[in-house]
Amino acid sequence: MDMSSEIAVRTQGLTKRFGRHVAVNELDLEIKSGEVFGLIGPNGAGKTTLIRMLATAEQPTLGDIYFRGQLLERNQTNADLKRLIGYLPDDFPLYEDLTVWEYLNYFARLYQLRQPRRRQRLLDVLELVQLTHKRRSSVASLSRGMKQRLGLARTIIHEPILLLLDEPVSGLDPLARVQFRELITVLREAGMTIVISSHILSDLAELCTSVGIMELGFLVENTSLQQLYQDLSQQQIQISTLGDLPSLELELRRCPHIEEWQVNPDMRQVKARFSGGQQEAAELLRSLLAAHIPIYNFQCQQEDLETIFLDKLDHKQVS
Repeated sequence: MDMSSEIAVRTQGLTKRFGRHVAVNELDLEIKSGEVFGLIGPNGAGKTTLIRMLATAEQPTLGDIYFRGQLLERNQTNADLKRLIGYLPDDFPLYEDLTVWEYLNYFARLYQLRQPRRRQRLLDVLELVQLTHKRRSSVASLSRGMKQRLGLARTIIHEPILLLLDEPVSGLDPLARVQFRELITVLREAGMTIVISSHILSDLAELCTSVGIMELGFLVENTSLQQLYQDLSQQQIQISTLGDLPSLELELRRCPHIEEWQVNPDMRQVKARFSGGQQEAAELLRSLLAAHIPIYNFQCQQEDLETIFLDKLDHKQVS
């Protein structure tokens, strides 16, 4: 079997300079077919520039991009490869005086979808993004969440195999974000490879199979989400007491597996990093109860993606 067919996207030494500023710096990346790859990093890290290069909207200064093993030729139209890509930028165009149907039909014609397939494809994507009931409505009348779903429908109208989404849930309310996450899950189940950047890390943690962390144009981490948690996520214990906090802290100092903790005096709660296992956690709870500390909540949990991300950047800055 040709292994390159299992890699949806590969970059080698990918670099983009704007004058003296290096936005993306010698980036080597592989994304397997069928993955949801989450791209995270602070503003100015190079996420949007990377996605624009993958979308062929920006020419690399140096380096190569491969889609399914095929090289994206510099200064060429690359029409066949571009048909494999769906790109939803942060500021995607909406022609608000058109109806939903007219808007999608316009883009379907740009992609040279012919009847009767075009009409069927419009019906299918409208049903997928749950906008069938809005097909005759003007784009201007849609809520922000509906407009974002319409943007996604436009992005997949030509049935791409690679979907590039730049901050797709930015500014959406919680319900709209949930609906968008559900859509991404459906598209992944249909076999699409998805690259998604977002500042809302809880959404990425639910969606992604792998992540890349960018900082100052470099890819500082690139691994499966499961491996990231295994390598970098530390265990936390959250303890709430009905008694006074100094008594609880005194007992925590005696536990060799407690490394550091934060106190929330209003809720009489302590959140501690814990290096022990289940047995050690059970022993800690027993010792707290034996010391007559009135515990009403004792919860072990792994650090979330946001905490890992902040720790990773802190360590980079320290080093």
